[in-house]
Amino acid sequence: MRVLIAFDKFKEALTALEACEAAAAALRLRCPDVEIDLCPLADGGDGFAEVLTHSTRGETTELSVIGPRGEPVPASFGSIAWSAIPAAARARLQLDQIPNRIAVLEMATASGLALVRPEERDPWRATSIGTGELIRAAEENGAECILLGVGGSATIDLGLGALAALGWRFLGTDGTPVMPPIPARFDSISRVVAPRTHRLPPIRIACDVTNPLLGENGATTIYGPQKGLRPEDRNRLEATIARMASSLCEQMNMPLSLLDLPGAGAAGGTGFGFMIAAGAKLVSGSDFIAEWLELDRRVAKADLILTGEGRFDATSLAGKGPGAVIRRAAAAGKPVRVLAGNHDLLATLDPLVELHRITPPNTKTADALAHCREFLVAKVDEIFA
Repeated sequence: MRVLIAFDKFKEALTALEACEAAAAALRLRCPDVEIDLCPLADGGDGFAEVLTHSTRGETTELSVIGPRGEPVPASFGSIAWSAIPAAARARLQLDQIPNRIAVLEMATASGLALVRPEERDPWRATSIGTGELIRAAEENGAECILLGVGGSATIDLGLGALAALGWRFLGTDGTPVMPPIPARFDSISRVVAPRTHRLPPIRIACDVTNPLLGENGATTIYGPQKGLRPEDRNRLEATIARMASSLCEQMNMPLSLLDLPGAGAAGGTGFGFMIAAGAKLVSGSDFIAEWLELDRRVAKADLILTGEGRFDATSLAGKGPGAVIRRAAAAGKPVRVLAGNHDLLATLDPLVELHRITPPNTKTADALAHCREFLVAKVDEIFA
């Protein structure tokens, strides 16, 4: 029997790779002759760079960057040989020139919401500078293309902090630099100056968010509250973002229609800022990751599939890794066991899909997180008993 083990992260408890390895170890003890295919999953947020780098046997570089509130934080990026990337994923990047190596980065590790304590979350003062520092370090390391996952950011700064780290200057009326260029200081910015002598490598942004920058479905309204935005500040921040975005379009000679582009609101407008200033392009995150991990081929070869994540709900079926696995398994007629810390789905899955909650009843959240690995191992052992 061949088992595909394809978990996403169990947030705050296990990374995707750790979850896959824990389940594999339990399965080998129970079924020594089983053939196992480990396939950690990711979306564009936490774990994006680790999963894609691991799957292509790339190299990881660690460094310290400026975090979302100005403090130093540890971060990393992956460096990957172009030849190691599956052909379908390479094609989706739509590069004019074939690189030797590309870098895979994620905003979550440098400018992520999880890096900020809940009581300190404030999109007026959060910066994406660290993401720019990661990009610069990757370029200096020889990357000829940048692949950026933008999920899980703490910012709504249009990516201006990252651009500042890459050489863009944001100046006040007297020519004084406005640093960091956070929304609380946007009204002080009167001029944007792009670097004249430095050209960035192609940047591709992995993103499944379709929100425009502004409006009822925009970055401020939809994502502001989780990043610490107070309800009474919504209209003021929306107006501040609109003025800065319009000014950026004007000064970069780009059409204002880009404010309405699906995906412009991703990561607090980081996608928008990089499209306007650096010519970045968006790619579908879920489809791209599925092609990078060769999910279709691996599902087809499996007799049984184990997947899951910390919380499995309707959003898991709409663009997340486990949902992508389940859709492919259903199309191929392959049985699936979904193992999750918790779930709120009962009858919305394919008949070949069994849903398992690994956390014992009445377990407190803190205990569930602390004992997640042993709960996962126990459930695998139970399934294969």
